[in-house]
This record gives sequence, C-alpha cells and structure tokens, in this order.
Amino acid sequence: MIDVPLSGNSDWRKVLKTLPLPLSVETDPLLVECFNLLSSGGYVGVEKGLELFESNNLSGVSALADLIKKSRFGKHVYFNDNLHVNTTNICVLACRFCAFRKGPRHNDAYALTVEEYLHRIEPFSQMIDEVHSVGGLHPDWTVTYYEELYSAAKNTYPNIHIKSLTAVEVKHIASRSGITVKETLSRLKSAGLDSLPGGGAEILVDTVRNRICRGKESSDEYLKIHEVAHELGIKTNCTMLFGTVETLRERAIHLSKLRNQQAQSKGFQCFVPYPFLPDKTRLPEAQLASMNEIIRVIAISRIMLDNIPHIKAYRMNIGSHVASIALNSGADDIDGTVNHEEIMHEAGSSAKLDSDSDELARLIEDVDSVPVKRNTTYTDFTRYRRKPDNGRRNLPVAQLV
Repeated sequence: MIDVPLSGNSDWRKVLKTLPLPLSVETDPLLVECFNLLSSGGYVGVEKGLELFESNNLSGVSALADLIKKSRFGKHVYFNDNLHVNTTNICVLACRFCAFRKGPRHNDAYALTVEEYLHRIEPFSQMIDEVHSVGGLHPDWTVTYYEELYSAAKNTYPNIHIKSLTAVEVKHIASRSGITVKETLSRLKSAGLDSLPGGGAEILVDTVRNRICRGKESSDEYLKIHEVAHELGIKTNCTMLFGTVETLRERAIHLSKLRNQQAQSKGFQCFVPYPFLPDKTRLPEAQLASMNEIIRVIAISRIMLDNIPHIKAYRMNIGSHVASIALNSGADDIDGTVNHEEIMHEAGSSAKLDSDSDELARLIEDVDSVPVKRNTTYTDFTRYRRKPDNGRRNLPVAQLV
C-alpha cells in the first residue's frame, strides 16, 4: 500500500514513476506513452485522449487510471454527509435532455420560499455538513432572492456549507438583476454561498450544445463564469454529461478545455462525469452509454485531467455497483449521503437516497479501499471507521488489470 496522507500526495508524479506497470499497461504502447508523459510532468492532450477513447484495451486504460489515482491518494476514497435541495423546477429553458424542468403552469411546478428551503434542511441539519442546491431558471427571481436564501441558511445553520448554482443559473441571475456575473457572485458569496457544484457543462462544444440545450450559456461562458468564481476565491467542481449526441473527439475536447481552464484559474477541485439518463426527455437520437463506456470515461478523465485533483464516481447517477467498479478505475470520490435528490431521479436514476455513512464506507471497503470523510472543499479529512457488521461479508468487486 502506498503511504499517502489523508489529503493526498502533492508529489504524485514522482510516486507514479516508481510504480510497476500492470501487464495490460506495459504491453500497450499508447498507455506506456501516456504513463511516461504524466510521470515526467507532461499531460495527455486531445489526440492521445481520442486514441484512449478508441482503444480496445479497456482493462489497460482502467488499470493506468487506477495507478494514477493510487499515486495521488493511495487507497483513500472520499465522501461527505450532504443533502440535495432543489430550489425550483420552473425554468425558462427547455433543454432536450432534461426531465426535471417544468413550465410555471404545470401541476408539479414548484418554487421554494426561503422558509420552505430551511424547512427541507431542518430534519438533516444535525447529520450533514453540506447542502447542494441547484434548480431551474426561474423567470422572476433576481439576486435578491438568493441573497435572502443563503443569508437565512447561514444564520440558521452556520456550520453547513452551501454549494449552489450552475453556471447558467449564475448567468440568468445576473441578467435578471441587471448586474455583472462578478458582482452577482461577489454579492452571493457575501450572503453565504460557499462553492459552485459545476453542473451544466454538458459537452463544451457549441455545436453539441445547440442540439441538446440551445439557449444555455456557451462553452466559453461556462468556463468564464467558473474563472470569475475562482478569482473571487470560490472553489468549484466541473462536470460532463456524455452519451447524448457528442463524438468521441468532442469528449476529448471537453476534457482538454477543462484542463486548460484549470491551468489558468486553478479553482476546480473535482470533476464529475455522468451519463445521460433517457427517461422522459426529448432526445431519441441519444447514443446512451453502456457500463463499459461509463468506466472508460471515468478512467480517461483521470488520465487527461492531471491538474484537477479529484474524480467523482457520481453514485446518484451511475448507481452503487458501477460506482464501486469506478473506484478501481481512477475515481477517488463517491459524493455523499445525499438524502434527497430530484434531477437524476426524474431522469430515471434508481440510486438509493437513504444511504448512511456506514453504507458508503462499506461500499468503499468492499473494493479494498479506505473510507475518508471530507468536507466540501477537501480541506478537512477524517479516517472513517464504521460500526461492526456482525459477521457480514461481501465478495470484493473485481479490479480490471
């Protein structure tokens, strides 16, 4: 086992260079070249990334990603205690992949008041350290609503981190309020906003965006909004929705754009890739991703995003079984306890919403890893020790080699 602090290894490239290559990597010239690039301080760009997407050596791609992950974090896998509260499902857009959005006159449309938002947090307030809040683009809400929302949440639950707003929400709030994105984020930070979750990147190629989410922010706008957040000291995650209409090259371009942005603004802390879930949407031409393709995307993300620390196996989307395989394929994080979630479940996810810390720790231990509880910004870590199982044992999840 590689001896790595709970926070990870900042000199991971030096460690990577010393690790023996699995046979599936050692016999593959492309993977050896990627290994040599990363261990010597370089990075894997679009063309090599495309070759990885086209490779028939999935076990080798996965094994290389796992090697990189272990050089950075050893056997540590991270999670936290969090709650998802969606502010509204009313949205002025109608993205073709979205099953969550409702028109304002729909019977199931809702928009939480500040009091209703606080009421949703209250039952979990002693168990969580993060509230994750995103929603639709409400036609009437300006920056004032969100200032009141975050201020009330911080005053009521001062120890809970508020991770909220996608880039397009920030753009919409700024536009509705007649102010700049920078002023919007600055005011919201002062009110209690702590970080951005990174949703809405989809694929950062505008020809794809025009087909699946016309009217949202452009690729450059997504990156610029995150850059402004980073300049203001607001950490963010970043994402990728794959399996709609994009090509393999466009996936590689997406990852490269995120890497380039990180080289400039250095504020991305975690990358979250997740496949398109097709239920109740208007995108019949979507390609849909198999389990192998999900694992491939996660593994290549770890290989290409050398300057973004963490790769998340987003359990709410891919489910616990695939997430457990992803933990041996480059992912080092499985999000958190969640407790409540609407967007992925409206789209067809069947992932459990009542998992506690012990269940997440067991999932991690079943893939021969060490559960570490973290805070949202990856600055506080605790080795998590769960309660005894009373003799229960699982077969370990197989690792691709």
